[in-house]
Amino acid sequence: MSAPADRRATAEAGPPPPFDPELAVALPSLTASVPPSVTSRMIPELRRRSSRGPTDEELSRPGTFLLEERSAPGPAGGPSVPLLVCRPAQRAAATGVIYYIHGGGMVFGHNRSGLSAVLDLAGELGLAVVSVEYRLAPETPHPGPVEDCYTGLLWTAEHADEVGIEPGRITLAGRSAGGGLAAAVALLSRDRRGPRPAGQMLLSPMLDDRNDSVSGWQMAGRGVWDRVSNEMGWKALLGPAQGGPDVPSSAAPARAAVLAGLPPAYIDVGSTETFRDEGVGYADRIWRAGGQAELHVWPGAFHNFDVLVPRARLSWDARRARLNWLRRIVEA
Repeated sequence: MSAPADRRATAEAGPPPPFDPELAVALPSLTASVPPSVTSRMIPELRRRSSRGPTDEELSRPGTFLLEERSAPGPAGGPSVPLLVCRPAQRAAATGVIYYIHGGGMVFGHNRSGLSAVLDLAGELGLAVVSVEYRLAPETPHPGPVEDCYTGLLWTAEHADEVGIEPGRITLAGRSAGGGLAAAVALLSRDRRGPRPAGQMLLSPMLDDRNDSVSGWQMAGRGVWDRVSNEMGWKALLGPAQGGPDVPSSAAPARAAVLAGLPPAYIDVGSTETFRDEGVGYADRIWRAGGQAELHVWPGAFHNFDVLVPRARLSWDARRARLNWLRRIVEA
């Protein structure tokens, strides 16, 4: 991260936008548990907390989904890639699938993390879900995590008949670090002429390792997952290359020179989160390249607001907008 970029962003940054009043009430208890600035020393505790994922019974919503643990042969001789397949229990014909990549700043989480919210969407539309578990940084730096995610996508497309899905109706989805990985997988699939996803749903995506946006400076020390946290995640993934000139788009999709030829995108950020400007800029560059993107900037929303404060009115609105976009994609 260069000093000139820092100075530009700092000079352009005014006061931060206000938090949504309903979300602001919940923020003190959230930051008491996990502060806005997460450091590498906190990784073991974050992993310990995230290890308590939802059970099979909770995810299956008895009578709704059938769960099956599968694995794909690892990329380039690496370990196998765990996949959690969730199929609609009451559907006989092949259906579309959400290929889901979890969040966690590149350093924590697993294929059950955040999956309940994805199953809510899938349940509404009769879709299957395949959730990938990728290796985590810093133990596995780039390109390990994104190659795991791409490998899982290939497996999903190649085993479509076996799983009961239509290979032409795969929608990529990811949140936070998973949103960045989903965007990177879309780029890899385009460049390698792999499976063509029907769409990419990028929720508060982690896209740019340079960490020099105005929104990052505005939200420093505020809300959820600030620029200190972001720097930690990117350094875990990229080491000393972070912020430098040689970071590839498969690590940080904002680095991509060309955003043409990608599946339709849904990009969703809050106005009071670090990733606001990255998401807005990525949507703008897709439009400039002649692509299709639907962008939502939720006013006063911090990172992961809809999961952390699910009953807030803004959270309901965000979930409804995602469902409407996904319905259009899968019914096209």
